[in-house]
Amino acid sequence: MPQSLLRYTNILSIVGDLIRVQVPNLTEGNARANYGDLALIEQNGQPYSMAQIIKIDHEEVSLQVFAGTKGLSTGAAVCFLGEPMKATYSPNILGRIFNGAGEPIDGGPALEQDPKVEIDGPSVNPVRRVLASRMVRTNVPMIDVFNTLVESQKIPIFSVAGEPYNRFLARIAIQAEADVVVFGGMGLIFDDYHFFRNEFEKAGVSSRTVMFTNQASDPTVERLLTPDMALAVAEHFAVEESKKVLVLLTDMTSYADAMKEIGVAMDKIPANRGYMGDLYSQLAKRYEKACDYKGAGSVTILAVTTMPGNDVTHPVPDNTGYITEGQFYLHDGVLDPFGSLSRLKQMVQGKETRDDHAPIMNTMIRFYSDSVNAKQKQAMAFELSSYDLKTIRFGDLFKERFMSLDAAMSLEDALDLCWETLAECFEPGETLMKQSLLEKYWPGLANEEQAAVGVEEQTAGANKTAAAEA
Repeated sequence: MPQSLLRYTNILSIVGDLIRVQVPNLTEGNARANYGDLALIEQNGQPYSMAQIIKIDHEEVSLQVFAGTKGLSTGAAVCFLGEPMKATYSPNILGRIFNGAGEPIDGGPALEQDPKVEIDGPSVNPVRRVLASRMVRTNVPMIDVFNTLVESQKIPIFSVAGEPYNRFLARIAIQAEADVVVFGGMGLIFDDYHFFRNEFEKAGVSSRTVMFTNQASDPTVERLLTPDMALAVAEHFAVEESKKVLVLLTDMTSYADAMKEIGVAMDKIPANRGYMGDLYSQLAKRYEKACDYKGAGSVTILAVTTMPGNDVTHPVPDNTGYITEGQFYLHDGVLDPFGSLSRLKQMVQGKETRDDHAPIMNTMIRFYSDSVNAKQKQAMAFELSSYDLKTIRFGDLFKERFMSLDAAMSLEDALDLCWETLAECFEPGETLMKQSLLEKYWPGLANEEQAAVGVEEQTAGANKTAAAEA
């Protein structure tokens, strides 16, 4: 560190992971202290931790200390570095694991000499955005068939504590068709961190994965940097290398809780349930990084948002719903087909996918809804019709084949299985689907049509031969 940097030692307060320091003549521009810039904290003449400026009020500067303030005294010194927080970005970061401050924690080679990029930049100019039109295949039938994920989409997974959302997120990271997967974990317990790391290594996808992990034992302030690190790296992979990037974040409620904790320490006035009034804009600033870039790649965001008490009106999921293009509901170990919604699925269904995609999706959901109603009638001891019994059988097959989180198949295989499931439970006429689709895809009926076409071709060929001989 250059010796010419000025040191400021008038520490006014230390609250949580925040410190306030008085900087004389700050308005004259001599201190190089700007909002969002980095600073170095020294104690007893030795570097203690990096920090980031989060508030400037006249001659008082508030900083969040990355290593926490445990053991830090008011006799410490602050040096302003005059540059913002940056993340390492180069081909060397693929397969690496970083903490919330962007430091490697996997025991691999040091990356000090690799290029750095600023984090927390502005969202993309709408003029540079391309209308979403390409599917992100996950090989999860409840997503690919019923709530198709589209490039540049931002969509949360609403769930509750105890549900296997992290296991589900790891499956998507492994199975999704993406050039680069950027993972951001916030407030992870060690078991979850170890799980993600092992799953990526066992599946052999580490070479296309970058991990930024803030564990529960790490400083809270790093939790706020983790998504910005992940999104900055993803953005550069998409823009500079034209990569199809999938960003997976867990858990955005933990991120919002960290914002609340920092806000309280800064004496901000809380709004709904103690969260700060800028919760919506802070979440939107991150989610709006999802983009399909004109002439380049794309960034797609899939983020877990846990709902305390399974309350969808909680401020975090409530604000998230206004920002994102739909949501996936994960509860009771399955993706709920009723609550889940992808508002961009119509951009690819029947255009990039088969012509039967949208009709079969609607028909399957309609019959599953009827099966739920039939089971309610059964539970209340009402007399069931033959149609009710058919729908109950269909509902059981639907849960087993499609709703299980272990179900993994390509979109085409899943569509074929949809037709097979319908054929096992119903007659073609009961589906109310177009005759042309039934003739093309209904098991048995499609074979009969092909056989009839073959007979007609053979008959026509025989007639031509007979005519030629005559």
